[in-house]
Amino acid sequence: MRSESTRKTITFILMCLFGIVMIYPLIWLFTASFKTNEEIFGSLSLLPNSFDWSGYINGWKGSGQYTFGLFFLNTFKMVIPTVVFTIISTTIVAYGFARFNFPLKNLLFSLMISTLMLPNAVVIIPKYIMFKNFDWLNSYLPFIMPALLATHAFFIFMIVQFFRGLPRELDESAKMDGCNSFMILVRILLPLSAPALISAGIFQFIWTWNDFFNSLIYITSVKKFTVSLGLRMALDNSSSTPWNQVLAMSVLAVIPCVLVFFFAQKYFVEGIATTGIKG
Repeated sequence: MRSESTRKTITFILMCLFGIVMIYPLIWLFTASFKTNEEIFGSLSLLPNSFDWSGYINGWKGSGQYTFGLFFLNTFKMVIPTVVFTIISTTIVAYGFARFNFPLKNLLFSLMISTLMLPNAVVIIPKYIMFKNFDWLNSYLPFIMPALLATHAFFIFMIVQFFRGLPRELDESAKMDGCNSFMILVRILLPLSAPALISAGIFQFIWTWNDFFNSLIYITSVKKFTVSLGLRMALDNSSSTPWNQVLAMSVLAVIPCVLVFFFAQKYFVEGIATTGIKG
């Protein structure tokens, strides 16, 4: 009995230490945003000698012509439609794969899954040429339109697995009550699939919010820059970099992702735990 208690105590201490190691960079980021440039590089103390808010005040001004308020607004304009369209389109496609039989179903599903193995660097040039021909460059359409057309195989697979875990007797009962296929999806499956859909939304929100590479490729106008591009613009190599301002804006950039995750954590954990279960 004593050995079991000792084991639990040691496990708890190790988990606490591991948690501190994992969260320490975020703690340092937050506290360093209140330091001056000189103190960031000249002091090993975690806490600042005095809290300096100039990093937030001056950092929010951005480049002068365009503030970080515009960059945050641009990011929301890009992220919110992308997340909404991703959930809608992937749900429809996943419903088809999970509940219907049609010619070449297994082949099409295999081809869809195989796209997960393609790195972004392989398809970036064909996508760029295609979007250029569509006149979508320097806009958010390269992010929004693929989401509308269910091009994210990972989310389709995740929701398919969740649908397969729901008993087909629910569909049959709904048909006996007069529901068609669309009503079955809307009234029966969607309410039960909230954990999987919210998990997909969280993933897509965080990935799109933090996306730097694709934003750098497709967006060229500073007026349409996202937060990630605005942070990069603040790193001016030709002069002294105001690191306290960069760190302050980095803290603000992290907050939406942290809030989205923690407010939806219950559904996220449930969705990840159940998408691998098949009925």
